[in-house]
Amino acid sequence: MPAGTVFAVPATASIPDTRTLLSVAVEAVGGAERPGQVDMAEAVERAIRTGEHLAVQAGTGTGKSLAYLVPSLRHAVAEESTVVISTATIALQRQLVDRDLPRLAKALKKELGREPRFAILKGRRNYLCMHRLHTGAPEEPEEAALFDPFAVSKMGREVKRLHEWSSDTETGDRDELVPGVTEQAWRQVSVTARECLGVAKCPIGTDCFAEKARAEAGRADVVVTNHAMLAVDALEGYQVLPDHDVVVIDEAHDLVDRVTSVATEELSGALVATAARRCGRLIDQSVADRMAEASDGLAMILEDVPPGRLDSLPQALAGALRATKDAAHACITSLGPERKEDPEGATARKLALSLLDEVHDCAARVLGAFDDDHDVVWVSGDFADRGKAPSLRVAPLGVGGLLRERLFGKRTTVLTSATLTLGGTFDTLARQWGLPASSQAVKAGGTATDKEPPSDLGAVKWTGLDVGSPFEHGSSGILYVARHLPPPGRDGLPPAYVDEIEGLVNAAGGRTLGLFSSMRAAKAAAEALRGKLSYPVLCQGDDSTGQLVKRFSESSETCLFGTLSLWQGVDVPGPALQLVIMDRIPFPRPDDPLASARQKAVESRGGNGFLTVAATHAALLLAQGAGRLLRSMSDKGVVAVLDPRLATARYGGFLRASLPPFWTTYDPEVVRAALKRLDAANP
Repeated sequence: MPAGTVFAVPATASIPDTRTLLSVAVEAVGGAERPGQVDMAEAVERAIRTGEHLAVQAGTGTGKSLAYLVPSLRHAVAEESTVVISTATIALQRQLVDRDLPRLAKALKKELGREPRFAILKGRRNYLCMHRLHTGAPEEPEEAALFDPFAVSKMGREVKRLHEWSSDTETGDRDELVPGVTEQAWRQVSVTARECLGVAKCPIGTDCFAEKARAEAGRADVVVTNHAMLAVDALEGYQVLPDHDVVVIDEAHDLVDRVTSVATEELSGALVATAARRCGRLIDQSVADRMAEASDGLAMILEDVPPGRLDSLPQALAGALRATKDAAHACITSLGPERKEDPEGATARKLALSLLDEVHDCAARVLGAFDDDHDVVWVSGDFADRGKAPSLRVAPLGVGGLLRERLFGKRTTVLTSATLTLGGTFDTLARQWGLPASSQAVKAGGTATDKEPPSDLGAVKWTGLDVGSPFEHGSSGILYVARHLPPPGRDGLPPAYVDEIEGLVNAAGGRTLGLFSSMRAAKAAAEALRGKLSYPVLCQGDDSTGQLVKRFSESSETCLFGTLSLWQGVDVPGPALQLVIMDRIPFPRPDDPLASARQKAVESRGGNGFLTVAATHAALLLAQGAGRLLRSMSDKGVVAVLDPRLATARYGGFLRASLPPFWTTYDPEVVRAALKRLDAANP
């Protein structure tokens, strides 16, 4: 923007209302206005006006992006404020920034009085650091690379490519590098927020890609970010997003997991050893040696602790953690206060200090976790990280209190997704977000503003709205539950399940997305069926997920089997996908430390831990998986759940109420006949 440019911002009264702006926007993008989209847009506008939070379930095909972007842009321009849009996936971020917002900005320029500005903002680690690029990363090879010359040479080639890319890129955004590079290579050219020298002290600060992105976001009407950045801004005590009074959280079904991930810390012997190496040349050797000894002790103790949740802290582990915390504190003290140094010395000191702080704070948090009920501690091992040395992890038991205080208590929030009503109600997810039971405020008329004056006594108010879906689920889709099959066991995929899948895929003529509760089950099904089917079977892990989905969408005979990321990340409209198979109800594993701790906490308060935690987790994934079937108005097909418990168990009604209202059958002959008719209609 040229210096000195002044925009004439129109008064709110001169800007058309949200309904009019939505009509202009829909016409500009060549779409059709839908009742659900209009209802949602007006509800978002009302939430912004009143300050009352809003949860909106909007099924696929509703056009929910336009429904929240139009009132958001109107508010931002009229009030000269900023609205933050947060998403869970890179795909949706790119859709908003590369497609939806550019078209909207042009379409609404005349009505808004100027063209709205928008920007994307990610965490610092997503941007190339030119200072790190030129000074080099600390010599801390990965354990695997020490014994694998090919890994070292591969990383060297990738880093060389990153150096070449740095001369061409205008944003330094990792997502713009295609094909991408490994995490190990990217670490050589990026820094975390803790490792950054800061724009004032960095010799290349004025050319910093991350700072340029922040500056652009500061000038924008709408800033697109991700749930992790939103969590850091709300939870970490320092501001990373520009000032804003409204936040729209798309893909809100993922909010709790993403916030929990940001609030989770990890400690291992290898991490402590890296901290010791980083500060080894900067402080007295005897002090650094204490840190190295602490790393050896922690690693040795962790190897003797069985993987899983810790309900109490073993004495030996407590001693190792105290030694680690004290050694980190001694190293931090030895580094002393910040001083004037050459850039290279300042970088080394900052890198050491960031990791020492991380080690000290995590050790202190674990030591204190058993004095209250706020955190869950576990040792990761065989159940999660096969092949990796064990580590200690600590995560919050719940994030509802944090969200209620630091998100909902500070700004108007709109939460939306195709999947928010579990068991037929918003309250299931609302409890996890820290919102009270459903309520709708009654506004007083005749006031200068619709917002209530702030009060410490006022309860958090929110409204739930389900605008439905334009799809006719009852006539477009069938829910088939294989009630005749045996319940799933723990020993892999039962032979009867393989036979059932074979019959369904043959009836469908391929066209199948298989969603499995574990990678082991997905691979077992793929291996068993490749010898039985005449259709190609792709399995997650054979290639990048993006390439597999592309190949699947381009061939109607192809099948794609996989696990979690496919449950939520596949958008394949048309006849290439007419059958979605789920092998079992996706309950969390019994040894999942966080889920089991949350379930236990609910039960200790007299609640139903299974329904509140495990069944809610399963309902969310089932609804997301079923949502892969209908992606356009002409789509038809079958969602087949092989787990008979969906029909026979007491909790089955709760789970079925979380699914789209498909026509339901338990008869395998009926469903195979329907699939054959669909196959014949789409040769």
